[in-house]
Amino acid sequence: MLEHLTTECRNEETMRLDQMDALSLLEVMNKEDMKVAHAVKQELPSIAKAVETIVAAFKNGGRLIYMGAGTSGRIGLLDAVECPPTFNTPPEEVIGLIAGGDQAFIKAVEGAEDDRELGKRDLQEIQFTNKDILVGLAASGRTPYVLSGLEYAKHIGAGTIAVSCNKNSAVGKIADIAIEVVTGPEVLTGSTRLKAGTAQKLICNMLSTASMVGIGKVYGNLMVDLQPTNEKLIERSKRIIMEATGCQYELAEAYLNKANGQAKVAIVMILTNESYDQAMKRLEEASGFVRNAI
Repeated sequence: MLEHLTTECRNEETMRLDQMDALSLLEVMNKEDMKVAHAVKQELPSIAKAVETIVAAFKNGGRLIYMGAGTSGRIGLLDAVECPPTFNTPPEEVIGLIAGGDQAFIKAVEGAEDDRELGKRDLQEIQFTNKDILVGLAASGRTPYVLSGLEYAKHIGAGTIAVSCNKNSAVGKIADIAIEVVTGPEVLTGSTRLKAGTAQKLICNMLSTASMVGIGKVYGNLMVDLQPTNEKLIERSKRIIMEATGCQYELAEAYLNKANGQAKVAIVMILTNESYDQAMKRLEEASGFVRNAI
């Protein structure tokens, strides 16, 4: 079946890859990479539907679960682990599952992606329910681990999204929403960590970021819910408060302390001239949206 997949075809532009000097090779890689964003653009309507589905799930108490093998699994994990520090989400709200378990992130676990039972079992271990959303990531569109996960999710009535880099993919046929970005043959034949991996990273960026905007984690283009867990992020929190309110550094620092390190709360306190408790109440009534709270 592989010979029928776009991701497995040979790229006519790189047939003499082993004869190119470094600059020529990099120029052709760069040229091919430029095609990725355009390919993703073609799937924006499907990505938008996926975002709307994820937002609805979050508002209903559900979670976003990424599932993939190899590069695809690592990309899902990367996106998931960045959500708590960026958006102050609980670690269990966005989860990345990779075939072979967390150890597969740094070292390949041979055969794990072909284990259909493993996909179902991994979802059961995190107590996956019909409130949750599963995003199956598979460049080829046919990874058994991801296919079985999507089948299980469908079986229990959960929302399903498939992200692949081939049209009419097996994962796309199962999922409620199919995001199929055709990035074309890779510079290095079959190496889907290249353009296909880049496309999947772009899509995961969109799914998580746009969904977090949809549940009130952003004010303007500021990440007002970030966790100030180190010196850099504490300083960033102060700058965010300054940008959002127009106040000076000293006031931003003082209110960040008054707000127990929560930039969002500090912003509402400053803009409404109210206490911490009053600001918290405003945010609660506004479902976390700063713009509505003020």
